[in-house]
Amino acid sequence: MSRPTNALIDLAAIRHNYRTAKALSAGAQVVAVVKANGYGHGAIPVARALDAEADSFAVACTEEAMELREVGIRRPILLLEGVFDPAELVIADHAKLTPVIHSLRQLDWLLQARPARAFDVWLKMDSGMHRIGLAPEDFAAAYAKLERCQHVRQIVLMSHLARADELDSDATEHQLACFRRYTNAIDAPRSLANSAAVLAWPATHYEWVRPGIMLYGATPLNAPHPHSGRLQTTMRLESTLISIRELAAGEAIGYGARYVCKKPTRVGVVAIGYADGYPRHARDGTPVVVKDRPSSIIGRVSMDMLTIDLSAIPDASIGDPVQLWGDQVSANDVASASNTIAYQLFTGISRRVPLCYADCATISTSGICSVRDKQQDLGRPRY
Repeated sequence: MSRPTNALIDLAAIRHNYRTAKALSAGAQVVAVVKANGYGHGAIPVARALDAEADSFAVACTEEAMELREVGIRRPILLLEGVFDPAELVIADHAKLTPVIHSLRQLDWLLQARPARAFDVWLKMDSGMHRIGLAPEDFAAAYAKLERCQHVRQIVLMSHLARADELDSDATEHQLACFRRYTNAIDAPRSLANSAAVLAWPATHYEWVRPGIMLYGATPLNAPHPHSGRLQTTMRLESTLISIRELAAGEAIGYGARYVCKKPTRVGVVAIGYADGYPRHARDGTPVVVKDRPSSIIGRVSMDMLTIDLSAIPDASIGDPVQLWGDQVSANDVASASNTIAYQLFTGISRRVPLCYADCATISTSGICSVRDKQQDLGRPRY
């Protein structure tokens, strides 16, 4: 029997979340962001699950795009960071990829290219995030050059929001005003909204939206919002109890003796650790669920194991399932207890954790998938 640690992925829930983004965006076209291996969910199975209805996919780089093309994904694929050298435009041309242009250097590469077909491109403005993107003052001139270029077809104007997750911040309004100021005179489709903006900032939706984390069931918002409740959980990280022991008051647990028992304590050991992607800095009290009952971490997470308090679950036994996050434990709650974000939890799942795929609205609580994807996912074990 293999190590009992799995990430169970509900593809139907991902489709539901995509449709939610579509419904909230009132007619906008929706780019499904599947970069970083589908936020840790497996880019290939996710893209296949959405291929019948996604308007486009988005990845970070040509390597991620080619993985999708090689398994037959033919929908448009947006390269969010564009190309990193002129030679990559040959790949983008051959594979019919859509590059983002976020610098004058990339603009020159594209204008000097001799592709076999006309490119669709997205032109990116820095409207206030100050990461990548053309200065607003350079934007109209760059657009004019692309519009005159014989091997450029459709141009989408885009920018990216830095603080749309902060519902009490006026930064999004300032970025929206900047984007409007420098694009309103240009007759071209526009894209501004990420997941947080899809959920909470309808004025940013325009012709294209780009949901990422919301496709994977986690809200990016820093406060409750009615639209967040429409999302379905897509990943359930599970393992089992592999050891149980009774410790006396005053006994310490694990590396560094971070947790010392204040009373006689029943301690369970779970076969998962930071080498699997569970956050090492999860503090004491981070929630888990054992046999549908709440428990919590006590002691420092180690490479392959972590320890939990079973004092309130006297009938727990070796082999019982433990959910680390999923439908019973919010990934956002685990992330908050670990001083990180759900994005990092999902993308941090390591290759030794098998991804098991179910295509049902809810993955069964037995932890066994009714349907398993047969494709190898970026070096992960085959099923």
